[in-house]
Amino acid sequence: MEAFLEILKIVGNYVDCHRKLEEDLNEFRSEFQVLKRRRIDVKSRIQAEVHSGQVVKQEVRGWLNDVRKIEKDKQDVEERARRVPYLKRASLDKLVRAKVEVVRRTQERGIFNEGLVIERAPARGLIIPTENLVGEISTKDVIWEYLMGDEVGMIGVCGIGGVGKTTIMKNLYNDLQRETRFEKVIWVTVSHPLNVFELQKKIAGAMGERLPEDEEVMMRAAALMDKMRRVKFVLILDDVWEKFSLKDVGIPEPRMKNGCKVVITSRLADVCSYLDCKIVKVQPLSQEESLTLFLNKVGHDVLQISGLEEILKLIVNECAGLPLAIVVIAGSMKGVDDIIVWRNALTELQEGVKSVKGSDDEIFLRLKFSFDRLKSLEIQKCFLYCSLFREDFELFRKELIEDWIDEGLIDELGSRQAAYDRGHAILNSLQQNFLLEECVDFFPRDRVKMHDVVRDMAINCIGPGFGYMVKAGMKLIEVPNERKWVRDLEKLSEIPSSVFEDMVSLKVLDLSKTGIEALPDSISNLGNLSALRLRDCRRLLYLPSLVELRALKKLDLHRAGIEVVPQGLEMLVSLEYLDLFCRNLKEIPAGILPKLFSLQYLVVYLSSGITKRINLENVDRLSKLESLACRMEGIQDFHYLVNKSKDFESLTTYDLQLTTNKQDFTEYKFSEEYQRKVLIVECEIEEECILLPDKLEYLWIKHCKNMKNMRCSFNKTVLLENATELRRCYIDDFKGIECMVELDSSSLSSCYSVLDKLEELTLQHLPNLSVLVRVEGVATPSHIFSNLKILGINSCSGMRKLFPLELLHAFQNLEEIGVYNCEQLEEIIATTDSDASSDKFTFPKLRELKLFCLNQLTSICSAKEVMVCDSIEVIEIIKCPKLKRIPLQLPLLDNGQPSPPPCLREIKIDDESKERWGSVVEWDHPNAKNILQPFLEFSPPHKWG
Repeated sequence: MEAFLEILKIVGNYVDCHRKLEEDLNEFRSEFQVLKRRRIDVKSRIQAEVHSGQVVKQEVRGWLNDVRKIEKDKQDVEERARRVPYLKRASLDKLVRAKVEVVRRTQERGIFNEGLVIERAPARGLIIPTENLVGEISTKDVIWEYLMGDEVGMIGVCGIGGVGKTTIMKNLYNDLQRETRFEKVIWVTVSHPLNVFELQKKIAGAMGERLPEDEEVMMRAAALMDKMRRVKFVLILDDVWEKFSLKDVGIPEPRMKNGCKVVITSRLADVCSYLDCKIVKVQPLSQEESLTLFLNKVGHDVLQISGLEEILKLIVNECAGLPLAIVVIAGSMKGVDDIIVWRNALTELQEGVKSVKGSDDEIFLRLKFSFDRLKSLEIQKCFLYCSLFREDFELFRKELIEDWIDEGLIDELGSRQAAYDRGHAILNSLQQNFLLEECVDFFPRDRVKMHDVVRDMAINCIGPGFGYMVKAGMKLIEVPNERKWVRDLEKLSEIPSSVFEDMVSLKVLDLSKTGIEALPDSISNLGNLSALRLRDCRRLLYLPSLVELRALKKLDLHRAGIEVVPQGLEMLVSLEYLDLFCRNLKEIPAGILPKLFSLQYLVVYLSSGITKRINLENVDRLSKLESLACRMEGIQDFHYLVNKSKDFESLTTYDLQLTTNKQDFTEYKFSEEYQRKVLIVECEIEEECILLPDKLEYLWIKHCKNMKNMRCSFNKTVLLENATELRRCYIDDFKGIECMVELDSSSLSSCYSVLDKLEELTLQHLPNLSVLVRVEGVATPSHIFSNLKILGINSCSGMRKLFPLELLHAFQNLEEIGVYNCEQLEEIIATTDSDASSDKFTFPKLRELKLFCLNQLTSICSAKEVMVCDSIEVIEIIKCPKLKRIPLQLPLLDNGQPSPPPCLREIKIDDESKERWGSVVEWDHPNAKNILQPFLEFSPPHKWG
């Protein structure tokens, strides 16, 4: 009996263990769902917070990686729970309880109250674009000796504006990137006037750190001091105008003990002396050096102009050895082949500078020569407008051109696109004359800035005829009583009702990014106002009647807090630009939009809530509309607008977004490259198909449920039947897609027209995608994918072969191939015994081949095939443990010996595969391993995990 009771007790224990395990598993699942939602929120915040010059914090990246690991652990636990014997359920329950605690701790770590991003730190090896030195080499060598020696910690580089101080230091910065003596090389351009708070922020950001925003300056200085003391650094502070204390900022004093260096560049020697710097004075160039630099910029062909040599020397002499003046004046004379024009230029220069020597005015007048030679008053005004921004301010090209249009600086051209084109032409002209310089770091070609000396010259040029007053960067908290107006009203919250009463001539009012909550009724006095910019005024809840603003051409309320359309909007018949991207907007009453018949640019936000309704009736009457951007939450509104868009004969640009995600996708990745874009994100779609507008160039689809139309292929959907102009396609997270392109006799023509212009294709998280292209019963067309340059495949777990051998001729323009995390992928190029016995295939333009985390990849192609990739620059093969052959054919020299591909820069593999690569992996040529050894680089496995 006792034995029987003992058995019952044991059975009861097992039943309890089973019940306890189920309870704990449910708790684990519940807590994990909370963690997943937090991960979604964090990713959304990252998208909203990260901007140019910022990166995601390492702790945030680490947290996201931890969540991914927990997700994998959860899958393992679920699998074990299905198969665990009763006798082992108790031990599994202990594991589950431990996992629950891990999930909870990870949830707590995912709050990130101090933000998710930091200022981007220049990575070791990042090179700053700069001019080659001509005559400053000896000065550079002196500074280098001080940097490498132990005796001097503080170095002051002095000289007049435009003499080349910054150019020298940029060259030294690039050299220091290759020097292992220092752990951090930090470049900071100091704002003028000096703002210690901003200086601290810039230094910390350049180090990859972040300081608390809400603490006083001295507390931030202590925090910065603590961070900087941990590293051996070189800190370059460019363009310093005012005396300050290193201690007050939080910069450790450089000493022989810590081996750190601080370099100051300044026009003022007493600033450097105050900081106890070893002063290095930058001297002007010699006549010979000046002539060399001038010819490098203007072109050596000018020497062929008869009789010009002596005039040329005199012009160069007038530049006084100042590199900035030489570069700018040479730029203004580039392309001039008439000696009379050269002779006149010499006269103008001589007359302009003969009365002023030895001051900043000396270089201003030389630079003004280039300003005076600008082709028109229109270009001059656009140039001078750039000086209204604070020193060293980086101007986005698109926003700057918008400002020029609003200010009426660009002549009326009939259409907004023509005005944009004119603006770009003016910007290019100013850059070619070296009056503006391109900001080239992480995002080339979208920003420009003024050299501080050029800006000073521009401000000196501004007179009564141009009507500007420059006092930028003052951060006003109230409207000044005096008539001194500035651009940056950063903290303004209230505008007195009387402020606009006597400003009847005001044409542009920009209160963007301020804290204003309402505008006074006196705004109705601004009868000549042509542009009202209230962008990012999120507290703005009320706008008075606009009925009197009959001259208004632009109304920008992007992300403003208003809930109702301003009264009198329908009376603004001159309105050409209207941005109503307002999340809180409840409705646009019927009949308003059609009355704005001058509209060329329209942005609206369509919410699908019952109480929120935006009426698009008769929107197709906007016969002058050129650009349409619309955010929608409902598929019906999307289809309605797509159908309407076919009636917009003048529409050249559109940006349509269908999403319930709260993230702002207004400027989603690569958006500036394309004029016609559609984004569909996180939507539950029950319709059989999605209609897309004509001439679509960029399609981005992500995280959509129930999209039945994408379950098979391009050609069997209405989705892409009109997308004959498609250039970039990004598709993420669909479970229904099995094949992207299926070619048969009925679909051949439509697939050809859709894919003919495609340049970039990215597919990820498509678990049922088995093959990229499936060909049945037809010959593969020669032009399919003929323009494809970038192919990315990520996390497509059902794919075993990337593409068939007979399709290779279609990929002759491929430049990048990246395949990541495809668990079942066995071959890149699928071959069979029936394939033709060609011994090689060619990717003539392929620059990058990246294969990451492909556990089943055994071959890139069959054993009888080799790859000819003479343009290859980078090969990365990370965590591909079964790959045993790299079929890269090496070029042969005249003597028959193999050599590396001419463009090859690196072959990167993970450390875990290091030994295997040395003994197992086969190359196409027996000597290939030795020939390619200098290009081999090993990466830590955690980097690719």
